Amino acid sequence: MRSGEVATHAGVNLQTLRYYERRGLVEDPPRSASGYRSYPAETVDIVRFVKRAQGLGFTLDAVAELLHLASGGPEGCDAALTLAQTRKTELDRRIDDLTRMRDSLAELVATCDRPRTDRQCPLLQSLHIDRDESR
Repeated sequence: MRSGEVATHAGVNLQTLRYYERRGLVEDPPRSASGYRSYPAETVDIVRFVKRAQGLGFTLDAVAELLHLASGGPEGCDAALTLAQTRKTELDRRIDDLTRMRDSLAELVATCDRPRTDRQCPLLQSLHIDRDESR
C-alpha cells in the first residue's frame, strides 16, 4: 500500500502517518524500485490502534509502550492493565479538578446579576486564599 492509501484507510492525514513513522510507532516501509513507500496492510491496523489509544487519552509514549505490549505474551496484559489504571486515575483527578472549576464558575455566574455590593466571587476569593497561604 502507498502512503495515501494507508492514511485514507486508517482515517488520518498523510502528515499524521509520517509523524507516526518519525516517532517510531509505524515502521519505515521499504521502498519500491520507483522510490514509493510500500506499506504492509497491517500498517492500517497499527495506525487505527494509535488513534484509538490517543482517543482514550494515552500519550504517544504510552501508545508506543502499548504497541510493544500488544506484540508480547501474557505479561503484556498485566502491564497494559497497569497503564490503563494509571491513565484512569489521572483522568479521575482531572475530572475532579474540572468539576470543581465548573462549580466555582457556575457560582460566580449566578452572582453576576446581583448588585456589586451583594456579589460573592468564589473564584477570586479562592485565588486570594491560595495566595495568602503560599506566604
